[in-house]
Amino acid sequence: MNTSEAMQEYLAEAYRLAYYQSDSHFISTSALAEVLHVSPPAVTRMVQRLKEAGYLEHEPYRGIALTPAGEREALMSIRRHRLVERFLVDVMDFGWHEVHDEADDLGAVVSQIVVERMALLAGSPRRCPHGEPIPTEDGVMPQVVDYPLNDISLNQEMVISRVTTHDAGKLDYLGTLGLKPGTGFTLIERAPFNGPLQLAVNGSIQVIGYELAGALRVCTLDEYNLV
Repeated sequence: MNTSEAMQEYLAEAYRLAYYQSDSHFISTSALAEVLHVSPPAVTRMVQRLKEAGYLEHEPYRGIALTPAGEREALMSIRRHRLVERFLVDVMDFGWHEVHDEADDLGAVVSQIVVERMALLAGSPRRCPHGEPIPTEDGVMPQVVDYPLNDISLNQEMVISRVTTHDAGKLDYLGTLGLKPGTGFTLIERAPFNGPLQLAVNGSIQVIGYELAGALRVCTLDEYNLV
């Protein structure tokens, strides 16, 4: 069956929630409601639609999980979104802080043929502008190995892997600090009691608050190049 824009959004967010937790592929409907900014009754209605379509399974006290068909739909939706983001940044010269909502709108209406042409024009990227992996045409999500910036040790040569916020203001500010995916840095000082961090980035010292640093995932260069 053809999936509506709303159904694709629910499936994609359900996949993202499950992807970044290690203990179970089941997620709660309350978590889905929170990330989508909708009411619990709205989630319940959509979950029933997706279950009837064969995209979700639901188990009492465990939550919901994507079926293979649901996972395929989710991955194709995520692929479209992230490729459109790359096209907007790399080809149309949008800022990386400007493209999330635009890609939501555009990715929902462009055909798969157009999306794949966008991918070619953008150089067949493997990550979105924010560092998230782009699923393959075959529906495989590359596995990312990275760690919270706030947890790493001092004086390690690391690379920014992903930025997990969509907040345009935060992204714009991180960009002014040079803290984008693929950028190398060294954590040189961490103030106590969740104080600010000092990073050596491209020959300069940048200071970032503990809360904002929580939006950054980092890894070694070799781990970054695995994707």
